[in-house]
Amino acid sequence: MTWRVLKFGGSSLGNPAALARALDLVAQELEEGSVALVVSAMGDTTDELLEAVDAAAQGRLADAESLVDRIADRAMTGATFALQDVPMAARPPIAHTVREVLSPLRDLLKGVSLLRERTAQTVDLILSFGERLSVAVVTPLLVSRGVPAVPVDARDWMRTDDRFGQALVDWPVTRDQLQALAAVWAGSVPVNTGFIGRTADGRTTTLGRNGSDYTASLLARGLGAVEVQGWTDVPGVMSADPNIVRDAQPLPRLTYMEALELANFGASLFHPRTMIPLIEGGIRLRIRRTLDPDAPGTIIDTQGDPDVRRATSVASLQNLALFDVQLRRLGIRTRLLERAHRALSEAEVTVWMSNTAGHGQGVALVVPNKEAVRARAALEAAFANELANDELTLGLRAPVTMLTLVAEAMGSTVNVAGRMLGALGTLGVNIRAIVEGASSRSISCVIDDAETAVAVRAVHDAFRFAHQEVSLLVLGKGVVGQQLLAQVNAQARVLEQQHDVRVRVVGLCDREGYVFDEHGLDVSSLPALLERRTPWTDDAPLVSLMPRMRRLPVPILVDCTAANGMAQVYHAAFEHGVHVVAANKKPLTIPWGEYRALKDAARTAHRAFRYETTVGASLPVIETLQDLVRTGDRVDRVDGAFSGTLGYLCTEAMRGVSLSEAVATARARGYTEPHPRDDLSGTDAARKALILARELGLAVELDDVQVEPLVPHDVLRHDDLEAFFAALREQDARFAERTERLRSEGRVLRYLARVDLRAEGGPSLTVGPVEVDAQDPAAGLRGAEGMVGFATSRYQEYPLIVRGAGAGGSVTAAGVLADVLKIARSLRGG
Repeated sequence: MTWRVLKFGGSSLGNPAALARALDLVAQELEEGSVALVVSAMGDTTDELLEAVDAAAQGRLADAESLVDRIADRAMTGATFALQDVPMAARPPIAHTVREVLSPLRDLLKGVSLLRERTAQTVDLILSFGERLSVAVVTPLLVSRGVPAVPVDARDWMRTDDRFGQALVDWPVTRDQLQALAAVWAGSVPVNTGFIGRTADGRTTTLGRNGSDYTASLLARGLGAVEVQGWTDVPGVMSADPNIVRDAQPLPRLTYMEALELANFGASLFHPRTMIPLIEGGIRLRIRRTLDPDAPGTIIDTQGDPDVRRATSVASLQNLALFDVQLRRLGIRTRLLERAHRALSEAEVTVWMSNTAGHGQGVALVVPNKEAVRARAALEAAFANELANDELTLGLRAPVTMLTLVAEAMGSTVNVAGRMLGALGTLGVNIRAIVEGASSRSISCVIDDAETAVAVRAVHDAFRFAHQEVSLLVLGKGVVGQQLLAQVNAQARVLEQQHDVRVRVVGLCDREGYVFDEHGLDVSSLPALLERRTPWTDDAPLVSLMPRMRRLPVPILVDCTAANGMAQVYHAAFEHGVHVVAANKKPLTIPWGEYRALKDAARTAHRAFRYETTVGASLPVIETLQDLVRTGDRVDRVDGAFSGTLGYLCTEAMRGVSLSEAVATARARGYTEPHPRDDLSGTDAARKALILARELGLAVELDDVQVEPLVPHDVLRHDDLEAFFAALREQDARFAERTERLRSEGRVLRYLARVDLRAEGGPSLTVGPVEVDAQDPAAGLRGAEGMVGFATSRYQEYPLIVRGAGAGGSVTAAGVLADVLKIARSLRGG
């Protein structure tokens, strides 16, 4: 007879619909051949039993009884739902069964209450009622559906020692007892209790959390089964914790040893000893999802995934404590690691990780944070002499997380560890300790608990388990902001399918308030979004959104405003691990000291700060200049039409269009700043010149830029737009005379800027209208076209020219999106 063992976890039995689905699955699987079942306690029953025994030990018997009532109600509700299509005459007496199973439990809790004593042996006996109740309920429910099920108390075949809570199995005795019982199971479906066993003298023991998996693998080995199916609420072994990585994927295959490695590093899906019987029996394990039985799930066997280059999973074990034991003097031989392990073992402290450094002069030990007090006491006692003589220091850092990359490829593929550590280093995640697994299938490092989410996502993305997610907080709903939202919406599918990047707008802010949803906003309708705005308050300013952004994948603040005072917001973003993409020039033109502090903040926080669109919209001006400087070229002069807006105005004026009409059209098309005077005054062009000068290392201020506006200062003093345009119209005739004269001379009016590092008297920055000859490169500019020329030691005779559309909401938004995607690619390493 060829057996398959089906194990159903608590989540697969814990609610009425899940229980009914599990029963149907058993009937379906029985059609394929002989099956044996292992069932866990339903839902949260085990936790509730622990609460009940604690309450009873404190004398709160009524609370303990209430928890037992809750357990009984869950079983009855599930059974009633599962029996709704069964004729009344054929329905088993579930209520009587439940009362009968739980009656001894109530008596036992009463005894605990009287004695006020909670022993490990008693706890194991009380916990056994969860699995015993499941068998008592599931078996008659299966029979009512025509499945020939028989109840089996695994204690009748599972022999263990008396390590209550973590009992070890005596396999030879267990095997013999199991095979004797199994001889009468032919033609039946044995429904076994998981998690529990019995000592030689008849005392009940438990195998530890997830012990039902271990029961299933032992049962499979004893029956000579070909497969164990673990039915649960997840679609398989995941590439990372889906609570941290939304795009975590089920892994199609992995080896026994990879699964064992995951169990050793805290993966909750496996009991640490589950794999051993499977390996010894050559039995495959298939993880399947109860809600989606047709999904492939995960197969665990000898072969695993044939692609040995891929990583398996990123495991994260949180709420740990890191002890650092260091000798203060070299040459002392104290066997630190041996003594530390002995002390912690005697204190019954779990050690998740340990390593040594400096020929045994230092030891790092990772233990559960809840055991840190006991661990410190044990270590202080073990090293009392060294501590008293000031020969040794004992440090503690908590809480910390142990982050582990499991990969069969670790021992055979180059740079697996490098890619992992590089991904963390790029984000500035401090690594407190590190160790490679003895099997060369894993590498673990200890990080601060607060860095867990960002670190797991970074490592997960570095190995391309899934799409790179990017989370945008967009500031400003003006022309550029609206265009950016439209482009993100239009390009979403292309970016995901062709570039493995999933861009989500999670927040949108303006002067009135904000809308924020960590799962992503529907940006297809701006009016609908704005209706959901939450007004700003003193208690909830813009910077209050940064902690919420920190928890999201690749969080990026996108500033599409022209607002003052944004440097403070940028600082808050960097402090909370948020990258910044700016189309706003003002934070880059603040006083030099504040500017350097802002750039240093980004560098110290290891966060990207991109602002390509602050000069030349989507033209690669800043990137080109940075490349020239990085490669050692000497930049002598930067010339250009930095303002596409003023370029458009000059072009239109040379065509005979009045200046006021040209400005009105430019504003309507989104070429100008919110107030056109920022363009006409030359302030916008001056800011761009200052940004480039600072990229060249010049410690200059905005006041150092010599600016000549396009129109007289009297026009620029008006805050009111209507008054501004009225004053502008008064200049139309005089401006027209100038452009007419230039046309007659064969010359062209352009608004140009120059950063001259070789000027007499030192570097100079000038911005203003210039009358150029027709042969000048700037003369050929059309409309809102911008141009920047770099005269360098390598490009002396023929300056390097960057030319193209230099203004407009659409091209600027495209440049902003390009900056966002560059951040995503840099973090992904591609």
